[in-house]
Amino acid sequence: MRIDRAIAVSVAALLLAALPLTPALAAKIAVIGSGNVANALGPGFAAQGNTIVYGSRNPSEQKVKDLVAKTGHGATAASQQDAVKGADIVVLAVPGTAAGDVVKQLGDLSGKIILDPTNLVNRSNPDGNLDYPKPADAASNAELIQSLAPKAKVVKAFNTLNVGQMSKPETAGGPITIPICGDDAQAKATIAALVKGMGLEVVDLGPLRYANALEQMLVIWGNARAHGQPYNYYLRPQPQVAPQR
Repeated sequence: MRIDRAIAVSVAALLLAALPLTPALAAKIAVIGSGNVANALGPGFAAQGNTIVYGSRNPSEQKVKDLVAKTGHGATAASQQDAVKGADIVVLAVPGTAAGDVVKQLGDLSGKIILDPTNLVNRSNPDGNLDYPKPADAASNAELIQSLAPKAKVVKAFNTLNVGQMSKPETAGGPITIPICGDDAQAKATIAALVKGMGLEVVDLGPLRYANALEQMLVIWGNARAHGQPYNYYLRPQPQVAPQR
């Protein structure tokens, strides 16, 4: 009896060890940018107990000061390079076309989680539809960022959702799924916790090489909205079904 119990305890311990650890609260998060995405994610992450520092080319600009005040919870602003110093997570809340250049200027990002919500979109088609212009040096914007910061842990997330519903998901009329992908399991668990903390659902779509699929999901999402058929992604989990005997 004691042996069976000991085996059960050992098995349980192994199973727990195999699961991603619960991400710690009070992380320092550098949000690079001060536009719409920064205005949605920064306050949302701060409300979960994290310390936010906004990285801006002009940290004394009034709109940056307003964002810091809106965020509260001890948020601050600094230059982009200073913001990432000591940060656990770096959020690239910048235009997709600028993401690569921004990463090059941030300095050493080794060991940090880089949250990439960026998108590349070609808006110049004569038929009015959007296309996905794959970056020249990688299969996706996320993989380009990873190649520029090879010792960081890039996670693609938040690129398939309207910024208004990032901060107010209840306005969607139903649940919303944020698909994510990345090569580091613990980094994805950390980002998944931030997603859930904002009242959104999350699904892990696998390694970072699938980021091109997420980036193209934004293109068809944008086309539907442009043609008067807006939607949000909700990837409903399939119910567990008992195996047939």
